[in-house]
Amino acid sequence: MDILILAVVIALVAVGAISGLVVSSRKKKQLPPPAPPSTPTITAPPAEPQVGEDAVETAEEPRRTIEEVGLPEAEAPAPAPVAEPEAPAAPEIEVPEPTAGRLVRLRARLARSQNSLGKGLLTLLSREHLDEDTWEEIEETLLIADVGVVPTQELVDRLRERVKVLGTRTPADLRALLKEELLALVGTDFDRTVKTESGEDTPGVIMVVGVNGTGKTTTTGKLARVLVADGRSVVLGAADTFRAAAADQLQTWGDRVGARTVRGPEGGDPASIAYDAVKEGIAEGADVVLIDTAGRLHTKTGLMDELGKVKRVVEKHGPLDEILLVLDATTGQNGLTQARVFAEVVDITGIVLTKLDGTAKGGIVVAVQRELGVPVKLIGLGEGPDDLAPFEPEAFVDALIGD
Repeated sequence: MDILILAVVIALVAVGAISGLVVSSRKKKQLPPPAPPSTPTITAPPAEPQVGEDAVETAEEPRRTIEEVGLPEAEAPAPAPVAEPEAPAAPEIEVPEPTAGRLVRLRARLARSQNSLGKGLLTLLSREHLDEDTWEEIEETLLIADVGVVPTQELVDRLRERVKVLGTRTPADLRALLKEELLALVGTDFDRTVKTESGEDTPGVIMVVGVNGTGKTTTTGKLARVLVADGRSVVLGAADTFRAAAADQLQTWGDRVGARTVRGPEGGDPASIAYDAVKEGIAEGADVVLIDTAGRLHTKTGLMDELGKVKRVVEKHGPLDEILLVLDATTGQNGLTQARVFAEVVDITGIVLTKLDGTAKGGIVVAVQRELGVPVKLIGLGEGPDDLAPFEPEAFVDALIGD
């Protein structure tokens, strides 16, 4: 009996031990992972970007909006103000110098031409004996100054006669005599006014012609300043489409005095642009339309014919009030050749002589007027924007012979 009880107890103990092992095994499988170490983890700073083969591409974390982050609107940063683009500044409008008295102010520049004419003549006429050799020198002086053969002969004949009658010749007498004869040669009875009124309810139209290199486009721009200075509103027509940047040059002149420039594509039809310029001038109620034509070479008949076409097309709006021929005063007889050819194509009404200061020979004024039978109306005496002046015979002769 005792043995039986002992056996039962041993059996129970064995079963309990086995059950404990099973439970212990299950508990070991269900144990939670070990707790993280109490020492805080230190995150290394981001690596510097690498260059070359060691570079490692990293995906940039996308930026999140305020709504995604969940910040209240009060904490949201204010949007940066957007700067308005600045409008380009309008070109400053210049106020040209009044034309009244310009030639008198520019007299010193004009007087540079007197060495070959005025002073030379006074020196020769002041000789005690005026023999044939002296008169030949006087004639040569006039020819060198580009006065022309026929006007030179006329002047010499008149001087011979008057000096003989005068007898005793003081410097003051000679200067007064020479001034009187030169004024007669230059001509004081021409109408030298630049026509700017059409006589109709349309703008006055002025066409400017001349070969390349005479300063034609520059003269057109300076003439715009002259007209604005006299209180006229001006529209410019850039009909010189064959010379690179001619339209840009003319527009720059116009912008400086507030005159609008009508232009077309480079190489476009000059007659069409001239026509549009007059049309725009009529629409705007402008006082004057100035048309700058292409610089024609007088040896190219086809180009001269095209200049005639420009004239005919413009005249569909009404008659041209002025056709001004721009001549370089330093070209002498070559300038006269140009004048003849232009006069055959268009009816020249006035002459503009540029570069008359410095090396120019003042006698060209007489020669070109005799050649064309039309007056010199404007002269250019320098590179300044206001160095274009109305031609005044008295001031011109005074500058030639000096004080």
